[in-house]
Amino acid sequence: MQFDLTILGSNGAIPAHDRHPSSQILNYNGSLFLIDCGEGTQFRLNKFNIKRGRLDHIFISHLHGDHYFGLIGLLTSFNLNWRETPLHIYGPAGVEEVMNVHFKHSQTQLKFQIHYHHTTADEPRIIYEDETLLVETIILKHRLPTTGFLFKEKVGLRKILVDKIAEYSIPYKEITAIKKGADFTCENGRVIPNSELTADPHLPRSYAYCSDTVYIDSFIEQIKGVGLLYHEATFVDEHAARALETFHTTSRQAATVAKQANAQKLVIGHFSARYENLDPLLSQAREVFPETYLAKEGTVFSI
Repeated sequence: MQFDLTILGSNGAIPAHDRHPSSQILNYNGSLFLIDCGEGTQFRLNKFNIKRGRLDHIFISHLHGDHYFGLIGLLTSFNLNWRETPLHIYGPAGVEEVMNVHFKHSQTQLKFQIHYHHTTADEPRIIYEDETLLVETIILKHRLPTTGFLFKEKVGLRKILVDKIAEYSIPYKEITAIKKGADFTCENGRVIPNSELTADPHLPRSYAYCSDTVYIDSFIEQIKGVGLLYHEATFVDEHAARALETFHTTSRQAATVAKQANAQKLVIGHFSARYENLDPLLSQAREVFPETYLAKEGTVFSI
């Protein structure tokens, strides 16, 4: 089961040093989830050969422009390409208002439906769920109401051992029940315990996206043991006062969150345009949490 993150944009506020505003693609077994949609996201999708037509779910963390200014262009392109499949957008209520104002004044009649799912920054909520994956909000602290997103894989079915199917002549119709934990009764009445027929499913995987926020630890328990954590790291230690003033985080603080959460891997991004060289941010983070990596655009992280 594929679970990959592709970095499309990693800069904060403005594009600089060939880095672009925030945007990511999460690929879960072929289903694509767009996380934030900064200016130029369409161009990044093209550059990294990601088919925009496969996007059905878009998550917007908050309404600062570097996290959603690319959305109008993307939706307009969907329309020009005769998209018919419904689209789901998860974000603050203002996202819907902004999009509707644009479509009204551009006299755009959409050929596809948009379903808006309004998020609130008061307490974590499940905002998406299917048979194998769920997404819940992470409450962050920024100058505007802001949420991160926690993508959590559900515990899968048990894995049936192929050789046992032949050994006990297990009918196909029984396999689903066995995967769900049932024992199997042979024609002679012998009961074969499930533990002999199956192996444990793989451990559920998870990805936490923590966009703009001042350093807080209130969501640590929610993301405990996360497989991959993305956390904004706008500034180096020397600019910690500026980070506090603007409700952002230093790379060392982001690493502290990863350490407290016992994350397996940390990716830092949302870099200030004042830094062309990102090595200091990386080195300061690795002093606290060695498994830290830069959100370089085009990089794919497997979860």
